Amino acid sequence: QVQLVESGGGLVQAGGSLRLSCAASGRTFSSYAMGWFRQAPGKEREFVAAISRSGGITYYADSVKGRFTISRDNAKNTVYLQVNSLKPEDTAVYYCAAALVIVRPRTEDGYDYWGQGTQVTVSS
Repeated sequence: QVQLVESGGGLVQAGGSLRLSCAASGRTFSSYAMGWFRQAPGKEREFVAAISRSGGITYYADSVKGRFTISRDNAKNTVYLQVNSLKPEDTAVYYCAAALVIVRPRTEDGYDYWGQGTQVTVSS
């Protein structure tokens, strides 16, 4: 069992930055690939970024490539999402997720555990 708690969201102006964090419980964090998804009001949840267990492989949605960076610190049981050059369309609840065995990192059904989410609001 893994519990995930996101933090770092908030209200920011367009062009601004935030660093989202996701802290995981348990001593097996390094066994899980991690992902970030987001859900905007009235829309389905969508993939944002994912990272392999060691951190050596990363994946990004085309809409955030070059602006967002996913990273992890296995010693701190934490995965991060640095979000830069924010746009109003980035407004959403951001969720982190953990997958013990991941085949399709860009799809929700590949993940076993989810956090409660952190709100990111970007004003124009």
